[in-house]
Amino acid sequence: MQHLKITTVLLFIWIIGLHSPLFAQKLYFPPINNTQAWDTISPKSLNWCTDQIDNLYAYLQKQDSKAFLVLKDGKIVLEKYFGTFTKDSLWYWASAGKSLTALLIGKAQEEGYLKLNDTSSSYLGKGWTNCTPEQEAQIQIKHQLNMTSGLDDNVPDNQCTADSCLVYLAPAATRWAYHNAPYTLLEKVLEKATGLDINTYTQNKLKNKTGMTGFWGNIGFNNVFFSKARSMARFGLLVQNNCIWESDTLLRDQSYVQQMTQTSQNINLSYGYLWWLNGKNSWMSPGSQLQFPGSITPAAPADMVAAIGKNGQLICISKSTGLVLVRIGNQANEGEVPYLLCNQIWTELNKVMCSVNGFADEAFNPNNIVVYPNPASSFLNVEYTGLQPNKVIVTDFLGKEMFQTSDIKTIHIADFSDGIYTLHFQFNQFTHTQKWVKQSH
Repeated sequence: MQHLKITTVLLFIWIIGLHSPLFAQKLYFPPINNTQAWDTISPKSLNWCTDQIDNLYAYLQKQDSKAFLVLKDGKIVLEKYFGTFTKDSLWYWASAGKSLTALLIGKAQEEGYLKLNDTSSSYLGKGWTNCTPEQEAQIQIKHQLNMTSGLDDNVPDNQCTADSCLVYLAPAATRWAYHNAPYTLLEKVLEKATGLDINTYTQNKLKNKTGMTGFWGNIGFNNVFFSKARSMARFGLLVQNNCIWESDTLLRDQSYVQQMTQTSQNINLSYGYLWWLNGKNSWMSPGSQLQFPGSITPAAPADMVAAIGKNGQLICISKSTGLVLVRIGNQANEGEVPYLLCNQIWTELNKVMCSVNGFADEAFNPNNIVVYPNPASSFLNVEYTGLQPNKVIVTDFLGKEMFQTSDIKTIHIADFSDGIYTLHFQFNQFTHTQKWVKQSH
């Protein structure tokens, strides 16, 4: 009878284990004191289509990639370096470093140094913007985190953090805009609140705990993080495990962890606290006030959260699949957030994983859309190879919609003022953008 009871309990635990995330695959964490040691798992053991790996690497090389890693449950499945770049080479995170700042702000709040609802002027001083005192007092730390400061991102240099560049446009929390300057000033908020410079705080709260290496350095107005590719992977693994490194909880405020990686406002559903979110009903692009339907990265898992930086610096995390993807390199033709490159990398990776997600079978290539003449005076001709959009939206340089059309091959522009415009080619679940110039004869 006792044996029957034990057998029943074990059977119950086994059945629960099949369906409960509590019994999910345990994550592997590389040692902290040996940055060269990292367990691997072969693609073949995962039943991946190994004959597709060379095609993936060829695509990455064509896009001027420097390094590419994929982790599965913490172990390295794919790791490739291109040209003279090695695993010991340093590279910049660009705006992917925003996600690092988001974690540090959460840690500072947990330690009682600040609160997200604090006014930014409490740490930056009154007059840090060119707004009236009443307008400035509306801006809180959380608005810097979720890109809703209300400051004008259409100033001549939206990287500029000088007070003269920080101009009022709308009340805080009423307008989402990818504005780098208010984000950059979170560094000063953090340093004023903690009394430590950002490199020291990062070292104490993150690098010492995870084995990450790297440093913050100033480039113009921006403060940029530099590290090796594997340090980016370590950071991705940490966030994948809810900011717990093995048994060491680096950020105990799990409510903040959830807020950081979930929709942070009701304007751009695909943005958390300095993280991009996949699988939402709509998303917004830098420099535009349009809301596009569908996921920002349809080829990636719906639960993916991503740190995305200029020129294709990527840290993509999917808990449901156990994957962390890292890509660094150059890719200078897609603006501040290269979401098309991210989507295409996932498309190629899906082939390696023998899976189809989103448009994996209809791989979209920006070169398949040709717009001419450019500059144009009276009309634009558009030629497509393969996948065709449902409609085209035209916006001016401020992101204001001019008009939309279902005539996707000829676009009449004779009545437009001279200047720079953007075409938004809207497909079922994603949008491709392309700039063009109106220039009268």
